[in-house]
Amino acid sequence: MTAPGGQHIDVAVVGAGLAGLECARKLAERGFRVVLADRRRDLARQVHTTGIFVRRTLEDFPLPEGCLGPPIRHVTLFSPARRRIDLESSQTEFRVARMGALYTRRLAECVEAGAYWAPGWRYLEGGPAGGRMRLVFETGSGRRTLQARFVIGADGASSAVARDLGLDANRVFIVGVEDVFSGVPLEGSPRLLCFLDPSLAPGYIAWVAHDGEEVHAGVGGDARRFSPVAALEAFLASQPAGFDFSSAHRLERRGGRIPVGGVLPRIACPRGLLVGDAAGAVSPLTAGGLDPCLRLSALAAEVTAEHLAGEAGALARYAGYHFRARFVSRIWMRRMLAAVRSTLLAETAVALLRTPPGRRLAWHVFFGRGSFPDVAPAGVAACRPARQAVSQRPA
Repeated sequence: MTAPGGQHIDVAVVGAGLAGLECARKLAERGFRVVLADRRRDLARQVHTTGIFVRRTLEDFPLPEGCLGPPIRHVTLFSPARRRIDLESSQTEFRVARMGALYTRRLAECVEAGAYWAPGWRYLEGGPAGGRMRLVFETGSGRRTLQARFVIGADGASSAVARDLGLDANRVFIVGVEDVFSGVPLEGSPRLLCFLDPSLAPGYIAWVAHDGEEVHAGVGGDARRFSPVAALEAFLASQPAGFDFSSAHRLERRGGRIPVGGVLPRIACPRGLLVGDAAGAVSPLTAGGLDPCLRLSALAAEVTAEHLAGEAGALARYAGYHFRARFVSRIWMRRMLAAVRSTLLAETAVALLRTPPGRRLAWHVFFGRGSFPDVAPAGVAACRPARQAVSQRPA
């Protein structure tokens, strides 16, 4: 696709994370005129996600093998006193992706399919204009305006596109920060280690994912109750589970807010829809978002194509109300986890997980296939009027 000037396009995808890339590629392959815009110029930089893909994703989506680390089948859960529960699967349960390489590969596929790549375009505002959406971006050479039939908000947990479409916004967050290392010795098999300790990571967990090549070590929790960077430094200095980071090479530091309130009720209207973190497509319990991201993005591309082709009621399949209903148990478990404030209570909870019923629950949480519900038709409400008017200044 040639560079857009003032001409109209079919779809503007705002945000080139995993969700935006998936939507842009699928719609471009269907022949739609797609602009993929992101404030970053290099997608391999400023990566926010840990990049842990679960078995269900690995089985259902063709991810490039060269972007995936070795298989992980072992999980260990630690209590505050570092008492452990070991779980092992006979199958590959996790693989840690090299997300910079994966984004770069997916972007090349988008461009090859015909999407126009707009790096360094920061979304400012948007609103209805003559049956289309008028979108304003700040670029390195000044402001640019697009007229799009439809807009897809893949612009993160605090989505500006959601604001301008009058759709729902995320309200429940945790904040996480992690370091990626090379050169950390590994004894035994690759593994994922999770530390349930409210004094270290209040409201969530600390983790180490070591696949034999790279190590991701991080902490997450309620930002009002801890300092994530200070907690991470203390966690690394403690040599969790015997891992010594003192001589390791730090490759990068990642961090950001993670929505954990579940899929938002209203994520679509006739002018656009939301995907990924913007839609709240993250497991409320585990804060894992890659599988929900891909599944919701695949559906989003499908219903967008049907909607633009004039199929009545196409957006009815893209209803957050329906998805949210399938996350009720996880939402309540998230609230219970957030309420654990004492190490004694956390110690008791892990002790219960050592019982046969507790181990079955732990197995289901780590190895289950319920990261995102199956798609089924449901109703979707119409869009509210945008709460912010579009600037009428010429681009």
